[in-house]
Amino acid sequence: MSAKILFVGAGPGAADLLTIRAANAIAVADIVIWASSLVHEDVLDHARDDAEVLDSKVLTLEDVLGVYRRAQADGLTVARIHSGDPSVYGAMQEQLDAIDELGVDWEIIPGVTSVAAVAAAVGRELTIPEIAQSVVFTRMATRTPMPAGEELRDLARHGTTMALFLSAARPKKLQAELLVGGYPPETPCVVGYRVSWPDERIVTCRLDELGATIRDMQVTMHTLVLVGPALHARGTRSNLYSPTFAHTYRPARGDGADASDAVEAWSGSSAAPTTEPTSSAVDLHPEPATS
Repeated sequence: MSAKILFVGAGPGAADLLTIRAANAIAVADIVIWASSLVHEDVLDHARDDAEVLDSKVLTLEDVLGVYRRAQADGLTVARIHSGDPSVYGAMQEQLDAIDELGVDWEIIPGVTSVAAVAAAVGRELTIPEIAQSVVFTRMATRTPMPAGEELRDLARHGTTMALFLSAARPKKLQAELLVGGYPPETPCVVGYRVSWPDERIVTCRLDELGATIRDMQVTMHTLVLVGPALHARGTRSNLYSPTFAHTYRPARGDGADASDAVEAWSGSSAAPTTEPTSSAVDLHPEPATS
């Protein structure tokens, strides 16, 4: 049999957020490489009893490539498990480049990102019509420098939803860069630590309280920060489901009278999620606007 390397997105942590395809990939692997510092151990429940399991937290890239060469020589399947989705801060590309040079087949199995997990936990859509229609995935420069034009303060000038990975170790500077970039001090923020893990912690706050909030939580690793007006605002109704909006599968209805009734009913409903935030600093679920 020919060797194959399966890059498996393990999702944000919870065992039931691992995709079926990811679970099947782990189940067929002869060798499973995972990082105990980043991935919940429950994912190993899908591994075969006779699979070789290696913890990558103590391995270098060269060590891992040595495993891939062994798999090539012996015709083995390797499941290389990455936290969240391997395409986002997964250190995957350097492995793919080396594997291509070896001539070994590979496959990438996407995973649920921590961004999706945090947004779900607080009951918020990150793209609200006329409020925020983009989500920026980024990080603050630490030991890994940022490319020109991707400094945090430059990206913050867009004022849209921002998901900040790997940035909790310097919370005071993180807050300062976002403020300098133009976010108002009252901009809502969510700090999520190990969201979907058993020891999950989520705290909401204003941007001008972000540094102190992260410091008080005493977290650095496994921490994602969401920032932006979409975390609070209701915005306007989308066109897609408006009675006056025609598309391939549905014609517009009537002269708009039905649409007015629908909009009025929607405006007066409790359409916003009812989950309470864990801090009263920012209400992520404001009451519906009244006419």
